[in-house]
Amino acid sequence: MKVVIHWFRRDLRVTDNRALHEAARQAELVVPVFILEDALRTGPEVGSGRLAFLLAAVEALRKNLAALGHSLVIRQGKAEEVLPQLVREVGAEAVFCNKRYEPHAVKRDQRLFNALNARGVGFETFKDAVVWEEREVLTQAGQPYTVFTPYSRAWKARPVPVPFPKLGPVRVRPPEVRSDPLPLDPAAYGHPLTQQIDPAGESQAMDTLKRFMAGPVYRYAATRDYPAQEGTSRLSPQLRCGTIGIRTILARLKAVEESADAAQRASCEVFRNELIWREFYLQILANFPQVAQGAFRPEYDALAWRNDPEHFAAWCEGRTGYPIVDAAQRCLNATGNMPNRLRMVTAMFLTKDLLVNWQWGERFFMRQLLDGDLAANNGGWQWSAGTGTDAAPYFRIFNPVSQAEKFDPQGGFVRRWVPELAAFPGESIHQPWQNLLALHKTGYPQRIVLHEEQRGQCLAMFEAVRHPGGRAKVPKANG
Repeated sequence: MKVVIHWFRRDLRVTDNRALHEAARQAELVVPVFILEDALRTGPEVGSGRLAFLLAAVEALRKNLAALGHSLVIRQGKAEEVLPQLVREVGAEAVFCNKRYEPHAVKRDQRLFNALNARGVGFETFKDAVVWEEREVLTQAGQPYTVFTPYSRAWKARPVPVPFPKLGPVRVRPPEVRSDPLPLDPAAYGHPLTQQIDPAGESQAMDTLKRFMAGPVYRYAATRDYPAQEGTSRLSPQLRCGTIGIRTILARLKAVEESADAAQRASCEVFRNELIWREFYLQILANFPQVAQGAFRPEYDALAWRNDPEHFAAWCEGRTGYPIVDAAQRCLNATGNMPNRLRMVTAMFLTKDLLVNWQWGERFFMRQLLDGDLAANNGGWQWSAGTGTDAAPYFRIFNPVSQAEKFDPQGGFVRRWVPELAAFPGESIHQPWQNLLALHKTGYPQRIVLHEEQRGQCLAMFEAVRHPGGRAKVPKANG
């Protein structure tokens, strides 16, 4: 009897799971296992909210597997030590899992391959988290794309594969195998929960998808940038830990487009582009792993950031004196969520107003975000900071006031998350410093920097690297 271990990682679902599907197809007995690796509970970027979300997703997976007669084996420790031991316990011929692309995961998988191969045990990884991985969508010169628009065109020119079927009921009685307890409270691992997080699990993910595709996707293009309207899909945390598959989302998106009018289809296309951005940054990370340690454009590692710790702390805690920035940061700290528009606004404020190294913000976001993902988070921060894959983005500097006036025109989002300003006059909600008497009564802080002054300093910082010892024309502002 062929026994295969399926190692669940960021694919915590029984439907549309390629490695799990292959294991069930090739083996009489599949032994499902989840390993709470050290990095998931003790790493420097562990956040209580994301850990709680992960633990809830694992518990939901355990119940889903149990309903099909499968027992999820849970172990704690290092995969390269746990899996060889489990292979001996169950007599497995191979370990299957879905592929990871982060540099540390690639190295870990190589160590595991070596450990299992030395024992004559197979280790197979499968493409699952993405539709097209790092070397499948290339330029005509056979090189990875480093600009999104041509990448997205090439991505869309390929047919999207259909979802994989759901795991079937167990066919062979599984052996009795030890399973470690898995406390669901992140405080058990030294990370008391400080956020009110969304429910996790495969059924929750499917419910979220159904609600979004039932109507909000048709308005996505018009509402996604307006935080007071809750216009996003809320799928990113589920997609990040794999309680839903990318093929499932794209199949449902294609289905709702068939009955949509032209404007609705255009909105669907905007949502599809956001999913492609995710794959774009994953292939950037896989092909240029150095971005995990520094700028995509290495010359920008020489930028002379100010790195004022008091300014950074004020940004983290939402007390910069810029209401939209503070509202976004407080929302993130309380819920683990932040719409993409506000991620750009707050990231640019940190890097281009406060002149704090983007890596400081990147690490903070990874701790706070429920959907914290190395590739997407790194790509977004480098895009905002001007060190990333865009042709010449360093002079793209968002004005936090104009961004707030455009995307939170009534101040509803600010009033929700900055209650000090809830009763503030509407015409100056985004510039409370214009009414100093009213501002003083609220207790809300004054601006810690002046945007109009910081812009010039930011551009000078970049120009010093781009044209050392010389002078260059300073571009005009935008945003």
